[in-house]
Amino acid sequence: MQGFMTPPRKLHIKSYGCQMNVYDAQRMVDTLGAEGFVETTEAGDADLVILNTCHIREKASEKVYSELGRLRVAKEDAARAGRAIQIAVAGCVAQAEGAEIIARAPTVDVVVGPQSYHHLPELLARAGRGEPAIETEFPAEDKFSLLAKPSRDAIRARGVSAFVTVQEGCDKFCTFCVVPYTRGSEMSRPVERIVDDVRQLTDNGVREITLIGQNVNAYHGDGPDGRPWTLGRLLYRIAEIPGVARIRYSTSHPNDVDDSLIAAHRDLRAVMPFVHLPVQSGSDRILGLMNRKHGASDYLKVVDRFRAVRPDIAFSSDFIVGFPGETEEDFRATLALIDQIGYAAAYSFKYSPRPGTPAADLQEMVSAPEMDERLERLQALIDSQQSAFNKAAIGTVVDVLFERAARKPGQLVGRTAYLQPAHVMASHDIVGQVLPVRIDSLERYSLLGELVTAPAANSRAPISPAPFLSIGG
Repeated sequence: MQGFMTPPRKLHIKSYGCQMNVYDAQRMVDTLGAEGFVETTEAGDADLVILNTCHIREKASEKVYSELGRLRVAKEDAARAGRAIQIAVAGCVAQAEGAEIIARAPTVDVVVGPQSYHHLPELLARAGRGEPAIETEFPAEDKFSLLAKPSRDAIRARGVSAFVTVQEGCDKFCTFCVVPYTRGSEMSRPVERIVDDVRQLTDNGVREITLIGQNVNAYHGDGPDGRPWTLGRLLYRIAEIPGVARIRYSTSHPNDVDDSLIAAHRDLRAVMPFVHLPVQSGSDRILGLMNRKHGASDYLKVVDRFRAVRPDIAFSSDFIVGFPGETEEDFRATLALIDQIGYAAAYSFKYSPRPGTPAADLQEMVSAPEMDERLERLQALIDSQQSAFNKAAIGTVVDVLFERAARKPGQLVGRTAYLQPAHVMASHDIVGQVLPVRIDSLERYSLLGELVTAPAANSRAPISPAPFLSIGG
């Protein structure tokens, strides 16, 4: 008698927030794949739905509970049809709220914090038996050594760029930030484990590696020599791995930019000349209230150190508008800093209090209309700088890493050294290659161009910086 294979269970993960959550979602897929799950893009088809949450931005918890309300209806409909759906809440909201999530939304089966994803199979089994399935501790073991490795097919399906976590947590305790409470204190992975991960990725077609961490340049993992290595030294090691064409890292703190990191930007062609360096405010008074432990002049000096070794380098940043007590004078100091530096891109947000953080207790709030008006002014300035930066690429030859087919038939999309999307009519067989492209025009935020046969004039400076980028602090 011919046997029948058990059909795979379907898994749907919805991730919110940062790059770390994208990476964590992939590792959850890998881990649950070993348990017989396959990923689906449709929550309605899934046997297991995981909300991988972020607690940084405004109304993060409310968005999760709103989504859980929709999933409750889907779960009830499935039950009437004789099909069981499990629902899990993961990530930083899970870490922050724990059992309160199930109290407010009994439809949730599992709550798991970001340090405990390797326990997911056990937690799902417990939930299936009707037992409590909540894990929000900070375990002593290294979760990365316990999570399943991605399969060859999974790596290839995810494309030519990949994230690799090298560091988690933060010890800075900025007064507005929940990361130290939801991700824990700074922890760095050993160098050789990172190298093993990168080798597996490049062996399966990945060309661009982005090293990620909540405070990535605070990296201090143990090296093969038994001593802690800096991020800069790690970059040198990653650059030696065959197949690595591009290296990026995010997110950095200005106080942790050391000489080895600057040297890596000077010496390593693979390290891209684009740094995400959050500053949050240009006002020393507000930076003090934020406990950033640096002033605007300190930040400008860090930018100058990068530019001294890579004149073509560009920056992105994060800004918070309307922090408690921010005056018009404080806000203008932020605009002045932006004017002085000139950004290729930036992310700006209205301040919203995060429960449990020191800033949540500050009373001198900025009114909502003032926040809206300031955010509009700040974003207009950032948009103008980003537009000028992108326009400066027109007429130049840039190196593009081709990633995938674009929506237009016969067109491919890749990214420049500055993460600008670039569209070219070309054959699909160049996906994964870094090739020179002459930029002819700009469509919104995308560059449009043609392949050129000659190499870029200066492969270490893929495009000429926009004029404002030469204005130092």
